Amino acid sequence: MRVLHLLKTGIGARWALHQVQELIHLGIDAQVALPAGPMVERFAAIGAKTHLFQSDIAAHRPWHWPKMFASLHDLVDTIAPDVIHSHFVGTTVTMRLALKSLDIPRVFQVPGPLHLEHPLYARAELAFADGRDHWIAACRWTKQAYHAYGIAPQRVSLSYNTTDVSAFTPRSRSGGLRQALHLKSGTRIAGMVAYLYPPKRYLGQRRGIKGHEDFIDAIARCRAIGHDVVGVVVGGAWGGAAWYESQIHAYATRHCPDGIHFLGLRNDVNDLYTEFDVAVHPSLSENVGGALESSLMAVPTIATSVGGFPDLVIPNQTGWLVPPASPIALAEALSQALADDMHARQLAANARELALRLFSPPRLAREIRDIYRLVSGQE
Repeated sequence: MRVLHLLKTGIGARWALHQVQELIHLGIDAQVALPAGPMVERFAAIGAKTHLFQSDIAAHRPWHWPKMFASLHDLVDTIAPDVIHSHFVGTTVTMRLALKSLDIPRVFQVPGPLHLEHPLYARAELAFADGRDHWIAACRWTKQAYHAYGIAPQRVSLSYNTTDVSAFTPRSRSGGLRQALHLKSGTRIAGMVAYLYPPKRYLGQRRGIKGHEDFIDAIARCRAIGHDVVGVVVGGAWGGAAWYESQIHAYATRHCPDGIHFLGLRNDVNDLYTEFDVAVHPSLSENVGGALESSLMAVPTIATSVGGFPDLVIPNQTGWLVPPASPIALAEALSQALADDMHARQLAANARELALRLFSPPRLAREIRDIYRLVSGQE
C-alpha cells in the first residue's frame, strides 16, 4: 500500500516522523510531501521518499492557490497513492480542494483540538469534506467533537500521535538543578515545560494558551499559604515572540517575586523532569502535550481537564486534573501532590505504565495501517 503524507513544516512534527518510520516497518510505501527543512533528510534516512512541496493553504497567497492546487494534483497523479494522509488543518483544506476530482480516500489525522473549540474554524475545515474523507482523532475529546459536528462515528477513528517512548527513561536525581538555583534542601520544585505562545487575539485569548500566568499565580498562592516551593519554567518564546516572554517574566516578578525561575530553551529536558517534584501542565487547550513526557518520566503530573489530558491523567489513578484557567484549583492540586510523596510517586508509576500502553509506537502503527485498509477497501 502506498500512502502520501502531507506536512506543512520541514522543521517540526516529529510525531509524523515516528509514525512514518513505524509504518515503513509494516511494509507501507510511505511518501512525504513537505517544505524544505531538516526533517526532509530525517524522513529520507528512515526510508521515506520525500517531495519538496508546501501544501498548507495558509502559506500561499489566494491568487497562488490555483497553481498550488494543480501542482498537488500533478504530484498525486505521479505517485498514485492508495490513501492521502494529511497532518494539519491547512494541508487538509488544500487536499480537499485540490483533489476533489480524484477518487482517492483522504485521511486527516487531527493533531490537536484547538480549531474544533471555535465553531467558525471547525465549520471552515468541515465545509470542504465529502464522502472520501475520514478523520483520525488524536484524543477522545476530538473524536467526540466531530460527532457533535455531525460526522458519523464510523468516519472518525481514534489513534494517538506517535512518540518515541524509548527516549523517556526515569532516572535518579542528580541534584544539579537544585544546586544551580541555590535552593535549600527542603524546597520543592514544581516544573512547567512549554514554549511561551502569545495570546491569539483573534480567538479571544487574553492569556497565553499554555497557561504560564496561571502557573505563576498557583505557585504564588502555594507560597502564600506556607509551602516551601518554587516554580521552574523551561521553554522559550515561540515564533520570535520575545515581547511575550518579557511580559511573562515581568508578570512573575510582580505576582511571585523570587518564586519563579526561567531556564529558557534546554536540550536536557528529560534530566530536568527528573529534578521536579511535580510537573504542571496548565494549558487552556491541548492534545496530550507534555503530560505524556512527564508521565513517561514517572514524574507526578498535574494537568488541566482540556483536550487529550484526561485520556492520560486520571484523578486518583495517574495524576491530578483541574479546570483550566483556575489558579486556585491548580494550587490546591499542587498542595495535595506535595503533601504525600508516596501517593504522588505511585500515581506517577501508574501514569508511566498507562502511557507506555497507550502510546506504544508499534501498536499505533497497526491502528493506522488498519484505518488505511478500512478507508481504501483493502480490509
